Amino acid sequence: MKNALDILRERGFIAQTTYEDELNKAFESGPVTFYTGFDPTADSLHIGHYIPIMAMAHLQRAGHRPIALMGGGTAMIGDPSGKTDMRKMMTVETIDNNVNHIKKQMARFLDFDESKPNAAIIVNNADWLRNLNYMSFLRDVGALFSVNRMLTAECYKQRLEKGLTFLEFNYMLMQSYDFLQLFEKYGCSLQTGGDDQWSNMLSGADLIRRKLEKPAFALTFKLLLTHEGKKMGKTEKGALWLDAEKTSPYDFYQYWRNVDDADVEKCLALLTFLPMDEVHRLGALKDSQINEAKRVLAYEVTKLIHGEEEANKAREAAEALFGGAGAAGSAPTTEISEEELAEENRLLAWAAKVGLFKSNGEARKAMQQGGLYVGDDKATDPEMRITKEMLEGGLLIRRGKKAYHLLTLKK
Repeated sequence: MKNALDILRERGFIAQTTYEDELNKAFESGPVTFYTGFDPTADSLHIGHYIPIMAMAHLQRAGHRPIALMGGGTAMIGDPSGKTDMRKMMTVETIDNNVNHIKKQMARFLDFDESKPNAAIIVNNADWLRNLNYMSFLRDVGALFSVNRMLTAECYKQRLEKGLTFLEFNYMLMQSYDFLQLFEKYGCSLQTGGDDQWSNMLSGADLIRRKLEKPAFALTFKLLLTHEGKKMGKTEKGALWLDAEKTSPYDFYQYWRNVDDADVEKCLALLTFLPMDEVHRLGALKDSQINEAKRVLAYEVTKLIHGEEEANKAREAAEALFGGAGAAGSAPTTEISEEELAEENRLLAWAAKVGLFKSNGEARKAMQQGGLYVGDDKATDPEMRITKEMLEGGLLIRRGKKAYHLLTLKK
């Protein structure tokens, strides 16, 4: 029987782990309590959080106990990992509001049934960080950290040239202290998260081993990237949110329906619970047949995020729009080069260029009358510009209910 790590490896989750042999034995010998942290920088999770959440769900299904840690305390500092500038400071009220929204979203993915021995729990690090005695913290925790070693961490190295505040420099210690608290309170011996958190997670595991002389582990997951190494989850409206108010189920469905052929199998493995035999079968489809795999991907991910009813509605809307084909791949398509985009980036102009309208003036008039759409939303700004990022994800424009055109970036 495969242990939990084998399942994650097979599906392509794992990036790095500490003490791999020890961790394997821990998973084989009994339930492992593990945690993943979520800093509430917005009132919704986005698709970048989805990989760690799916990994948590797989581990819980294998019998292990997840802790979802809300960063109500660390969010007051802001994680410098992957950031070129200091994060915007948020008020306590904003942070607490974001935490409450995210807690509700977590219930879609994890089982919180307290009658089960591995029921998930949600904890907020504000409980121990906001009123922390700084002098005691420095003596008990700070004394175990080497500044020289901290400065070699990727999350700090890339910020040193532009400037790193002392506030942000404390983040690694705070996250490490979270792990220590969860170890002592809940017997949590494993921290999981995105691979951009590797330095912080190493420090947490090391703190427990040094201070308590007990085994503790870090396990990171690959970031959700395209086959070209670019981050997935960007749309013309910004991030791909898990909240239906921020990204509609239809737009969410269409995003996955339009992923590149080369990314379909990976997304099926990481973002759905489909058996791997079925993932491989769908991933092996070629040419126009790959549209079947894309439809399955879009439906399964939308169902997990928004529920079966909303997934059905999104699929039906797509099929109605595309004359039963249900795929942007069947839409008339124009590839736009970066040079062409530099010369002309107005939405109205391209709507006329691709033949949806006879002229820019006709396109403008249609917009004024509510007859020009971008995705599922009415276009209302006559000065709207098309960007390279929009084209990378595929930009669907529509005249009325039936005439549509897909704009993509020429590679």
